[in-house]
Amino acid sequence: MEIGIVGLPNIGKSTIFNALTSGGAAASSYPFTTIEANLGVVPVPDSRLTRLTEVFKPQKTTPAFCRFVDIAGLGKGAAQGEGLGNKFLATIREVDAILHMVRLFQDGNVIHTLDGIDAKRDIDVIETELMLADLESVTKQFDKISGKARSGDTASKETLEFLNILKKGLEEGKPVRTLGLDPENLKGFFLLTAKPVLYVGNADENTDPAAVDDFHTFVQQLEAESVVLCGKLESELAELSDEDHSLFMADLGMQHSGLERVIVAAYNTLGLCSYFTGGPQEVRAWTIPVGARAPQAAGVIHSDFEKGFIKADVYGFTDLDRYPSEQTLREKGLIRSEGRDYVVKDGDVCHFKFNV
Repeated sequence: MEIGIVGLPNIGKSTIFNALTSGGAAASSYPFTTIEANLGVVPVPDSRLTRLTEVFKPQKTTPAFCRFVDIAGLGKGAAQGEGLGNKFLATIREVDAILHMVRLFQDGNVIHTLDGIDAKRDIDVIETELMLADLESVTKQFDKISGKARSGDTASKETLEFLNILKKGLEEGKPVRTLGLDPENLKGFFLLTAKPVLYVGNADENTDPAAVDDFHTFVQQLEAESVVLCGKLESELAELSDEDHSLFMADLGMQHSGLERVIVAAYNTLGLCSYFTGGPQEVRAWTIPVGARAPQAAGVIHSDFEKGFIKADVYGFTDLDRYPSEQTLREKGLIRSEGRDYVVKDGDVCHFKFNV
């Protein structure tokens, strides 16, 4: 999965990106530091991999991964190309989901381009620019296909009706994802506001708790998920060794870092989950959509696994955690043979059998 980090300038996007990826993206106290999009690949934290590694003792352990793209700050006028807006909006079209970062911290040394902390206003500014860009795109397609529709072309008529729904919704100030349309029908339009959004508040130790509560409440009203973290703290944590990181987290009374919570929330926002494969060669986490059936899950490993799927031997991670050997699970009848219609669940450990 690929997630684009968007927001106003000077809200800490590059700081968070660096903490996520150790990517070394430029970060400073003045606006528009990021000119080109930065890309980083991040492992998805999953404590279950540690337990599976203890059981299988493999040569290597491979987590699931997601890709984060640090996109330059957007502002009013981005949809009209201001501040290289068109270029950055094009980058957003290519990602699977949007991580919309919002500034909650006060710092007189870091310029706020809209003068003062106001999470709702800042969210509205970015959302409006994305909707304006979508409206322009939909209007162009609407005008382009109108002639064919008037000539009686059935497919064009149907497309025009769909575009009209999109156009009307955007003109009313409604993001496409709120219009209740089938995501499959939206795929070919590459609309920015059709993408799922995770809202991340960047706070610090001086942020008013009421501002944090207001942020969560507003995002709830948008029917989205929100996470609040401290970008400065996460940046410091990212520079520590694994041992020092664990000690620091324990001192702070934190079970999970803010970045870990962001990645897990991004998984949820995209409707994804993980299953595992294990053996002496490798223990690995694989990313699948929630609701994927066994052949599709097998196809994530290799297309031949899906084409020649026969069955899957499956058990849950919790069973292996309780009875730490496959032999014991087999003796207790906890390993099941599942066919093509089986829906793979988060935490399943799968051994696929196939023939091509």
